[in-house]
Amino acid sequence: MHEGKIVKALSGFYYVSDGEKYIQCRGRGVFRKKKITPLVGDNVIYQYDKESEGYILEILERKNELVRPPISNVDQAILVFSAVEPSFNTVLLDRFLVLIEDSGIDAVIVISKMDLLSEEEKDAIQESIGQYREIGYPVIATSSVTEEGTAILLPYLKGKVSVFAGQSGVGKSSLLNALMPHLNLKTNDISSHLGRGKHTTRHVELIPVEGGLVADTPGFSSLDFTMEDVELSDCFPEIERASHHCKFRGCLHDKEPRCAVKEGVADGSIQPFRYQHYLDFLAEIRDRKPRY
Repeated sequence: MHEGKIVKALSGFYYVSDGEKYIQCRGRGVFRKKKITPLVGDNVIYQYDKESEGYILEILERKNELVRPPISNVDQAILVFSAVEPSFNTVLLDRFLVLIEDSGIDAVIVISKMDLLSEEEKDAIQESIGQYREIGYPVIATSSVTEEGTAILLPYLKGKVSVFAGQSGVGKSSLLNALMPHLNLKTNDISSHLGRGKHTTRHVELIPVEGGLVADTPGFSSLDFTMEDVELSDCFPEIERASHHCKFRGCLHDKEPRCAVKEGVADGSIQPFRYQHYLDFLAEIRDRKPRY
């Protein structure tokens, strides 16, 4: 028996890497009976002989899993946003960050097209970059999302399983193409002659890049929150840190008295725009719940 990682799933076969070679495996029938689907990213126990394909015997415990792309054990999400065309959007960025925090994944923020900004606009974006760095997120600011962006990004990929996500129209596929030139991804992700949405059926593959593995499909196409209202503050690191000092356990940092988070907003240790996004997301989660 051997241990390896599924790096590709296609037509009922799972391609398992042991670090040196790839073994074509099938899943045991027991997975179907238990309604368990092996995912790309799964660490597995498998067996094989030299003459034939292998079999996956066991799926080891996952630390996380995503629906789109269907992948498990992701270490980090590279969030690609542009400074302009489309404009930098902190609401959308915070929505992505909440989803990533909820999945137990680290985030690296990439802001491209910095060279297209006026000096005044550059100052405003630099202020935002400083605010996100203060929270604890790595932020890469670059003029080009491809050449310069890939060079700065490469050290972040080493030893990690990474998924790319972020703002629409900022060149995520271009960046993936630059990292993995043999991919030749459609830069708009949808081929018109194949019909709308055809790209969603593409298989997912983890490609070795710079000592790490990168998913060849951008992630997080659904931006709906699935957590409960009490879990939301855990997805804002600075709010989570402050919440330990709230008077009431289970404080939602909304209408409650003696709330350390609201005190943090008042004294400037928590950015007002982040707190406002927290309240907006909290209202969205509450509206989603059925009322009896």
